[in-house]
Amino acid sequence: MKTLAHGDLQAEQAKTLGAPRRAYGLLAQMLFIGMDVVYGRTRTLSKFKVLEVIARVPYQSWEHVAYIAMTHTYKSPGFARRVFEFVKESRAQQDNEQWHLLILEEMTQKKGVRESFLLYRLLPQFIAFFYYHVSWLLYVMKPARSYALNADFEDHAEHEYMEFVRENSSFETESFDSDFKGDYGDFKSLADLFRNIGLDERIHKEESLARIKAARFA
Repeated sequence: MKTLAHGDLQAEQAKTLGAPRRAYGLLAQMLFIGMDVVYGRTRTLSKFKVLEVIARVPYQSWEHVAYIAMTHTYKSPGFARRVFEFVKESRAQQDNEQWHLLILEEMTQKKGVRESFLLYRLLPQFIAFFYYHVSWLLYVMKPARSYALNADFEDHAEHEYMEFVRENSSFETESFDSDFKGDYGDFKSLADLFRNIGLDERIHKEESLARIKAARFA
């Protein structure tokens, strides 16, 4: 996978940090406040793991709905093809979030980070289960609402990763060593790794915002 150069990633970080956060909706605010209450306001690798467990969920819910739709579009091949393209895009986004999670999981294990089974294994699955059904229901009712919720989540993740780099200057000299380099990308430092993940989240956000715009003019 092609990755940006160090200077370009720094520029993308500055762009994020210089931009205001979205005006988050009520559901997103409740999620972010709840996570701060349970996991604390401090940005940690373990907390980002929880974010990534949840981040995959909207794409899974959209993919599920799309597959159902495709089973009823055999009389309209053009529409079926568009739905299938949407499924492939959702799958790619979901896979990208999965690489984030795998890298973070590997990193916490290598660093010997101790985590509560309840808080970092069991509870995130319950949150993801709830978030999945909210995303699914919103999508069935009105797709733009589900896209907006995801845009809020991705905007939050984008800013959190870029702030994480700013708070930890030691990341600039800490090398990135991972079994997943060939799958996700090779970076000279942890700082550039997290900048790239933050940039991924921005791209996901922009894709959701584009879907909202497309839905309005459909």
